[in-house]
Formats: sequence, structure tokens, C-alpha cells
Amino acid sequence: MKLAADLRLAGQVEPAESTMTSTEAVAGSLSLAAGSEGTVERAETLALEQSRQVREYLRLKSLLDDFGSHMPPGSRQQLEEQVAALEAHWIAHLKAEPRMRLRVRLDNGFILDEADATLFTPC
Repeated sequence: MKLAADLRLAGQVEPAESTMTSTEAVAGSLSLAAGSEGTVERAETLALEQSRQVREYLRLKSLLDDFGSHMPPGSRQQLEEQVAALEAHWIAHLKAEPRMRLRVRLDNGFILDEADATLFTPC
């Protein structure tokens, strides 16, 4: 993998093996150039976050599928309309690309842990 763009890391720095309990923060800054190569040590697919509309679609669709045949026609029609109104949100959710989180050991020795995969391009 290669870094897709220049990267600046800033913030709290602590030793990897440390279990710092002190409230004292050590500030640091590190810049990595685009094109820095490394090896992926771990890749994790993150679950897609569901919006309120997607959760509501799933709830109403389940209700319709399970109890729709026993509902009065007017109630069933109203529920079908609500499901149809939310279907676009559901389709967009299905088409969304899952996010990846990587642990990359760069050739210069630095390790980027829990980095978003969009920061990298394949070599």
C-alpha cells in the first residue's frame, strides 16, 4: 500500500507498550509523504451505520411482512405507502461501500493503526 496524500499526524503520543495513567499529555507531530509504502498487517471491515430512515424502513417492512396479511385493507395500504416512501434510503444503504480500517507498517518503520483505508492506494 502507498499513502495517497501527504499525512500529518498530531496529538497525544504515548509509548505503544505503555499503560500511561498520568494525565500529562505529550504532544507531537509527524508528517508522512504521499507515496510512502508499507504492508497491511490487519484489515477490518466496519459495519455500515444505519440511518434513522433505514432503521424505520426495516421496522416497517418487517411489520408488513409479518402481519400485513392480517391487517385491515386501509392500514395495510398506509403501511405499504410508508415502506415505499423509505425504500430509496434502503437502496442507498445497500449500495454504500463498506469502510475498511487498516493497520499498516510503513517501510520507514512507522505503524499506522486503525487508519481509514481511503488514505492508501494499492502499489
